[in-house]
Amino acid sequence: MGLNLSNFLVSKSKNKRMKEFQDLDHIDGLSISSVSANLYKNTRDDLVLFYFRDGANYASVYTQSKVISENIKWNLNQKPKKIHSLLVNARNANCFTGKQGYKSLEKIAEILCQKLNEKQIEDEENPKKIKPKEIIFGCTGTIGETFPEDKIRGKIPELIEKIKYTQNKYIWMKAALGIMTTDTQPKMAMEICQIGNTEIKIFGITKGSGMIQPNMATTLAYIFTDADLSNDILKKLLKKNIATTFNAITCDGDTSTNDMVCIFSTGKAKHSKITNINDDKIKDFEIALNNVLLNLAKRVVADGEGASKFITINVENCKNENDAKKIAFSIANSPLVKTAIAGEDPNWGRVVMAIGKSGVILNLDKLSIRFGNIYIVQNGKLFSNYSESEVSSYMKSDNIEINVNISNGSKKFTAYTMDLTKKYLEINSDYRS
Repeated sequence: MGLNLSNFLVSKSKNKRMKEFQDLDHIDGLSISSVSANLYKNTRDDLVLFYFRDGANYASVYTQSKVISENIKWNLNQKPKKIHSLLVNARNANCFTGKQGYKSLEKIAEILCQKLNEKQIEDEENPKKIKPKEIIFGCTGTIGETFPEDKIRGKIPELIEKIKYTQNKYIWMKAALGIMTTDTQPKMAMEICQIGNTEIKIFGITKGSGMIQPNMATTLAYIFTDADLSNDILKKLLKKNIATTFNAITCDGDTSTNDMVCIFSTGKAKHSKITNINDDKIKDFEIALNNVLLNLAKRVVADGEGASKFITINVENCKNENDAKKIAFSIANSPLVKTAIAGEDPNWGRVVMAIGKSGVILNLDKLSIRFGNIYIVQNGKLFSNYSESEVSSYMKSDNIEINVNISNGSKKFTAYTMDLTKKYLEINSDYRS
């Protein structure tokens, strides 16, 4: 099947810089294939397989929603030392599907194991016996619809047949397109770093456009590296770096039932053993990992449903980070703030309102607000040289920055969001048709 670019080509996003794609190439130990299981009304790719022929160490973080999908339940129930396969489907969330949804995953895991074991015997000198518990799933799409077990099972042989042991930008693009739902463009990022004197690759893809509000991870994101890192190290690194990346974004304030962010380490790059995340030799890797996560998270916001503006909210000089985060998300999730920005209206009073409703105790006489570098409020009062026309001109920018200074401490937090447009309403009122 050729590359499906239908969603990609009709992108209406104004955030041109987010349409620049890095040249993801090959990571040793990883194979990728994607097909159409006809889960949509067209023949777009909607089923993607990531295969680790020698297994991979891994770590995952999942949604904190009290309603979770069957695939999240499956993943939490499996506790293997290594993962051999991740299978991701679009169109169906496999949530609120009960026993049918979970048993479907059991059956799909069984046939996937069977076919992968045949692949092992065919391709490997020392074939491994892959077990169902070494397979995890990602599901995304509509909640409450019967999980399409037969369609997916029927495509497993084709998925195995199309496995490519060497990746390139084309294959990564197909994978990123295959996991999309209402996204208008695929989302990929990469970094090259060092552990000691060894070059390390970190590649990542994500999907997400709506139902985006941090409460763990937000959306589906998959990170792959050829580093040789233990499950424990990966878990600590992922948890630490989620806080300022995927847990710093919001599109509409809604936390999905299917959120997951995973990192997989194939161990093919040979470097000195890392036993502690505070080891100096891993500092460059952690910076690069944070860059990949933040790059992907920003791409989710930039491609938010109906988005025309990318909004950065910096809250600084708070008593603690939690206060800064509360204020940042109070602004980011305010429909009145988001609609004002969509309408390019310099209605800074809505930002003041959102700060006030956050519940954070503050000294109003110390409050300062800037849009970009333009002062709006200084020391709790309208800036003496405030110019409405200057701010109106700034609001026409594709990228809007709101800077809030509380001036009662040293802690800060940055949140990322998008505006709320008529297009958002159109997308979500027409989502299932």
